[in-house]
Amino acid sequence: MGGELQNLVLDWSIALASLLYSHGVGMFIAQGTTRFLALFPVIYLFVSLPLNLYAMFCVGPTSFFMSWLGSFKLMLYAFGQGPLSSHPHLPLSHFISAACLPIKITRNQEHPSRKITKKSPKDYTARVLLFIIAIKIFDFKDHLHPILVTCLYAYYLFFMLELLLAIAGWFARITVGVEIEPQFDEPHHATSVQNFWGNRWNLMVSSILRSTVYQPSRTIFSYMVPQRWVSVPAIFSTFLVSGIMHEIIFYYLGRLTPTYEVTWFFILHGLWVGTEVVVKKTVDRRFDPPPAVTRPLTLMFVILTSYWLFFPPLLRIDPFGKACREAMAVAGFFKHGQQLSPNEYKCPLM
Repeated sequence: MGGELQNLVLDWSIALASLLYSHGVGMFIAQGTTRFLALFPVIYLFVSLPLNLYAMFCVGPTSFFMSWLGSFKLMLYAFGQGPLSSHPHLPLSHFISAACLPIKITRNQEHPSRKITKKSPKDYTARVLLFIIAIKIFDFKDHLHPILVTCLYAYYLFFMLELLLAIAGWFARITVGVEIEPQFDEPHHATSVQNFWGNRWNLMVSSILRSTVYQPSRTIFSYMVPQRWVSVPAIFSTFLVSGIMHEIIFYYLGRLTPTYEVTWFFILHGLWVGTEVVVKKTVDRRFDPPPAVTRPLTLMFVILTSYWLFFPPLLRIDPFGKACREAMAVAGFFKHGQQLSPNEYKCPLM
């Protein structure tokens, strides 16, 4: 673990130095192709640096923050778009926070991009209690239906992502003093698959994909497809890119040969959302099923397709077991002063 921490510090030191350079590039080079070429070495670094890491707690956040969000934000920044572009230029501290953390800074004069339910301490307490209950239920996984086990894994993933993003937001708030927008908005209340991905799940990623893929795709397809339907191929392109990026993240996590199951998961969801758009534009708008019907159907679709295509490649990596053993190794070091490999521990929760 000692060598892994050294690599983590080295990677993020290089990233911070690269962001300092990127901020200077934006100050002196006008937006456009020249700025993109000047930033391309940084984007290449951001994609390459996670390959130095192997521990889940190191490679997971680094690949997500740096290789996906960071590189996409820099591509937008090259052309004067996205959260890093501002007039006047963002202060260096705000620029670095917005570039390397999964946050969207809300300026005082701005309102959040959409109304999102504020979380109270009771909400977080309930989530922690549910997480503890889920861990206890997992002791009986051999006696549970596989789809129910998938639901438990899905809640683990949601809880860990929300915790990670909340910590990132808290860190940005105390270090830079900025307000940020929440990253989730009750995903289980989604009334359609489009509503789930576009307005409720991991909103920072949705925003970045909207700017980097969806909007340019709309412009390109507007020359080939009637305006009424131009959003459909743009949506599919966005989900395809999301699938490829998830495939890359999975490779960082496990270094296993890609099977492209997770890519097909997002292709399937892209086709489904495209179908939803076509139906909404074609069928009389008075046909609007109530949330009591659409919410469980949406949740069922997400869970079943996740069971089929998303979780099999993820579970082959064993991220939850690895993270548990790494946490035990760190706890053992602080408790006994022994630096043991995580592989020497057996996770009691898995």
